[in-house]
Amino acid sequence: MGVLTGYRSSRTCPPSVGDVDNRTEVREFLTSRRAKITPEQAQVPQAGQRRVPGLRRSEVAALAGVSVEYYAKLERGTLGGVSAGVLDAIARALQLDDAERAHLFHLARAADGTTAAMRPRRRTATQWEPRPSLQWTLDSITTGPAIVGNNRSDLLATNHLGRALYADLYADPTKSPNFARFAFLDTAAHRFYPNWDLAADITVANLRTAAGQDPHDKGLQDLVGELSTRSGEFRRRWGSHNVRTHAGGSKGFHHQVVGDLTLAYESLDLRAEPGLTMTIYTAEPNSPTAHALALLASWAATQELTPSGRSEPLRS
Repeated sequence: MGVLTGYRSSRTCPPSVGDVDNRTEVREFLTSRRAKITPEQAQVPQAGQRRVPGLRRSEVAALAGVSVEYYAKLERGTLGGVSAGVLDAIARALQLDDAERAHLFHLARAADGTTAAMRPRRRTATQWEPRPSLQWTLDSITTGPAIVGNNRSDLLATNHLGRALYADLYADPTKSPNFARFAFLDTAAHRFYPNWDLAADITVANLRTAAGQDPHDKGLQDLVGELSTRSGEFRRRWGSHNVRTHAGGSKGFHHQVVGDLTLAYESLDLRAEPGLTMTIYTAEPNSPTAHALALLASWAATQELTPSGRSEPLRS
């Protein structure tokens, strides 16, 4: 699939599978970005008939101030050793946004073989559980849902309202909750996300971004392989090579008990837990969502939400 990238081979050794994957990833990313930019957007004159949409390689090279031969080499996937100045010039020529520019630099580091040294230490194979102080912090947030997740879209920890909001993800107690599997493999996702297409696009873009940041993550490789095999909707989106920065915004939900919710969210990296993010949701004061969120809190209070997130009516 060319899903994740690897190390750059030496000049005296044949390229490894990881090298081929990195070159494939670079090639597909650059060509997909080039296809998205029209001559009008790039303010270049249109000369001759165009067989495909987007800019020609020669036009990108001219905009970036490099030779056509050199840019063609980059677009074939040979990104190792490229200077930051050239990467910046390519990013400007292709009008990359902040997330796409960061992804390009991550691909370049992977081609140089430096991502392995920069990645966080791997945790043990035992199931991750939040430190008591982290769970206390989550539980101290009582006005809105709060969750902790990783780059593989695993839902790792929540406060009481977070477990109530994402009750659908905990429906199967034998499986660990994962946003990507839920979005593409669970029919309940189409009800839970009123704009399912947008939620699916965001989910895949987040995974593609994570793949660029940590191309050697075996868990992420396995997840992408599973979803690519089981979901055509996922395969199509994965092939688009879209990336994004997951920081803040708003999301729409349809909860099976309280109905529609439009929640603002802010995502914060946890410095004590590299690779993990805390996301806190809130509602506009006095809005219909604020009233629905209060109703969700009341419903959650009548449920026995277990540490795994399963809900059962409280016993008298």
